[in-house]
Amino acid sequence: MSLFMLFGGSDDMGLWQMRILGNPIKIRGKQYVNTKAIYICNHASPLDVFLIMWLTPIGTVGVAKKEIIWYPLFGQLYVLAHHLRIDRSNSNASVHLLREVAKAVVQKNLSLIIFPEGTRSETGRLLPFKKGFVHLAIQTKRPIIPMVLTGTHLAWQKNSLHVRPAPVTVTYLPPIKTDDWTVDKVDEHVNMVHDLYVKHLPDSQKPLEKLQIS
Repeated sequence: MSLFMLFGGSDDMGLWQMRILGNPIKIRGKQYVNTKAIYICNHASPLDVFLIMWLTPIGTVGVAKKEIIWYPLFGQLYVLAHHLRIDRSNSNASVHLLREVAKAVVQKNLSLIIFPEGTRSETGRLLPFKKGFVHLAIQTKRPIIPMVLTGTHLAWQKNSLHVRPAPVTVTYLPPIKTDDWTVDKVDEHVNMVHDLYVKHLPDSQKPLEKLQIS
């Protein structure tokens, strides 16, 4: 089952739910949504989980850390949809699971959604990226479609159970071809995608070290 189907399955439903929460939302780059791809998303709020449920296409499999189950409501919905959780404390098991995920994606013609930071930012500022999404791209040859989320850390803040009214923007960037990516350049690919996020995020969500460089 798709997260999109579980949570409502239509743009109108998602917009209605966001209005109920008091969050005006802008969505840009929707022409890229129906591509079979590895969708990646910066992660600064539990609200992000709802947004990926709504804004990734049917046939998308989620891969997240096992602790996602503790997110109020959205974590339970994630698990009920039979999406995947990774135990980051067991690196061998994680590597094996990623290989199995890559195989299933190709065989069943699926897409993936991943938080490349591997955890939620406590400040809203972008964290370093883990390498797993690049390894999956290399194994599946799927393009990567970055989803840039802004404002969600203000709408649902750390240690709060309340969603606050705050403008939210979701921007899909053009697909990044990975057909010629190789394992010996994993770090280079990770840095390139990370730099794209830095370029498209507001200063308030950029890593501090990037602000100092600029």
